[in-house]
Amino acid sequence: MKVKSLKEDFKNAYGSTLRVYNGKAFADDDATLASIRKGDSKGGDFEVSGNMHVSTFEERVFEKFGIKVQVATPDDSSLAKNDISLSASGK
Repeated sequence: MKVKSLKEDFKNAYGSTLRVYNGKAFADDDATLASIRKGDSKGGDFEVSGNMHVSTFEERVFEKFGIKVQVATPDDSSLAKNDISLSASGK
């Protein structure tokens, strides 16, 4: 899967913007997730629900896939608060 596809899927599901990083810089939209993965993360099944807190989602993506992400507001002007749900982040 490419970074662009992940970001689009997230936007469609929750309404907020997903920022994906490669190191400290934003990942290229055409990069594959495997190419930006850090460490020896193997991936696998990962269930996400709208009531999951933003901070929990960000931590689990890094733990499971070795990919740093941050959830931002729908217009991508600022980061979403860590203590709100993914569903609330898109409002």
